[in-house]
Amino acid sequence: MNLVMTIISITTILSIVLALVSFWLPAMTPNYEKLSPYECGFDPLGSARLPFSLRFFLVAILFLLFDLEIALLLPLPWADQLPNPLLAFSWACTILILLTLGLAYEWQQGGLEWAE
Repeated sequence: MNLVMTIISITTILSIVLALVSFWLPAMTPNYEKLSPYECGFDPLGSARLPFSLRFFLVAILFLLFDLEIALLLPLPWADQLPNPLLAFSWACTILILLTLGLAYEWQQGGLEWAE
């Protein structure tokens, strides 16, 4: 019981000290550049009705799709322990084939070309 109370008191004191230091440590003179909003390279004070690049949006969506692919295929190494691992591997191959066909279609349509 004594060890548990010692650990709890040390962690409490350490967290209080770190919280107090985090309030005192930062500079109190704010910088204009740090206070201005950052909008991914766009002018935050300009008009909100400027045309948005569709190619930038397409690359962002492709990035999200392939990021989702990694999340879907992450449990694949443990699929060999299932009673029917062939089913898991066939679903993984289906996902890969669909994404590869979609990438080939976008490439063929010229959606991945930045310069015309």
